[in-house]
Amino acid sequence: MLIMPIVVLFYNENGLGMSEVFILQSVYSIAIVVLEIPSGYMADALGRKNTLVAGSILGFLGYVIYSFSFGFVGFLFAEIVLGLGQSLISGADSALLYDTLLDEKREKDYLKYEGRLISIGNFAEALAGIAGGFLASYALRYPYIAQAAVAFIAVPAAFTLVEPTSSKVKQKVNFSDIISIVKFSLVDNIQLRWNILYSSIVGAATLTMAWFVQPWMIRAEIPVEWFGVIWTVLNLSVGITAMFAYKIELYYGKFTTAAAFTFTLALGYIASGFITGLWGLLFIFLFYLARGIATPILKDNINRITPSEMRATVLSVRNFVIRIIFAVIGPLYGWITDKLSLAHALVIAGTIFVILAGVSFVFFKRTGNLK
Repeated sequence: MLIMPIVVLFYNENGLGMSEVFILQSVYSIAIVVLEIPSGYMADALGRKNTLVAGSILGFLGYVIYSFSFGFVGFLFAEIVLGLGQSLISGADSALLYDTLLDEKREKDYLKYEGRLISIGNFAEALAGIAGGFLASYALRYPYIAQAAVAFIAVPAAFTLVEPTSSKVKQKVNFSDIISIVKFSLVDNIQLRWNILYSSIVGAATLTMAWFVQPWMIRAEIPVEWFGVIWTVLNLSVGITAMFAYKIELYYGKFTTAAAFTFTLALGYIASGFITGLWGLLFIFLFYLARGIATPILKDNINRITPSEMRATVLSVRNFVIRIIFAVIGPLYGWITDKLSLAHALVIAGTIFVILAGVSFVFFKRTGNLK
């Protein structure tokens, strides 16, 4: 993700305010939502590898469109293509990993490997922060051109993947089954329902914070050349804690670990809203440490109680709920930032998270998800 350290600056250079930034990201989320659950079902029915190949191609095309766009409409089209591509990837990737381990009777190692996967991704994004900042020092468009080249690498990489034996039995594609799986995961299975809802609220909170970091640095008057460095440090922190998430949960226990990262995420929002000086970076840093622990643990919780034949679809239901939450409240936060202040937006976002996460965590625990 070469573009992330400078994405808000790039939008500003092309005449967009924070309201339009959040609208673009909401459209991206809606584009994901349109295909999120059907694509998860397609991964279960037609193979995870096939959907990952298709998603990688769309991801490449999306950044090509970005490279040649200069305004809101062009960016909008690019976000739609990227959203459709991401919907094909999300859910299928984790399902492929879990079922590969299931083939080898090592599914208990999923949390460890999911943590490593997130770590590698964030270490790569940390290096990309430096590279993207360097490219942006010449022109803010250069990171987007380079991003298209990086995205292309995913296409041949996807072709090298091997379909797990446990997912090779193809179903007849029947989209009425999608409704049944959604009903099973959000209505019939109470334990899975609260697992998905709690996980989705935490996921939406971590996604939203990524779009607050750059406006926060602009408000703190941090020099642009430091944006890439700070983004690098934040992603390294996610990578490190994700790598050791399984050990942290094993040592402290499921309840203490979940309660701790939920509290830390809330603190990150509210404290960074009130603190305008550089000290506020400490709380954003703590937020990212908690994010690294939360993400692999929350995915593992869902995988452990989900049958293989519907795993990609159920993981897509989680991603669907995350994107719905973001699409609904993201534009509100952008409007509050433009009309009131960034501080108001962060504190309100933190308060909403405390309420939603608090209620869902109670039911998450009551339905036996922390045993």
